[in-house]
Amino acid sequence: MDKALFCADPLTGLITAAALVRPEKKLSFVEAKSVRKRFKEKTFAAGANREQIAKCSELGLELDDFIALGLTAMQGAAESLGL
Repeated sequence: MDKALFCADPLTGLITAAALVRPEKKLSFVEAKSVRKRFKEKTFAAGANREQIAKCSELGLELDDFIALGLTAMQGAAESLGL
């Protein structure tokens, strides 16, 4: 559980930033592939530690799957997140 939270914490920041740069500023308009693309941009959401996110492989998850899982979870809580 600790490792999952360690990886998910910076991912939520990256996903939030991806939502906020969209005109709608809503998680429902964010796609996992766009978060993955932003992941590769080191200057985008620079505070989101990519190495920390990538450690999801130690949990047996591929990065793309982990991003999709995190995005889906955040979309489910979008109203309470204000996104």
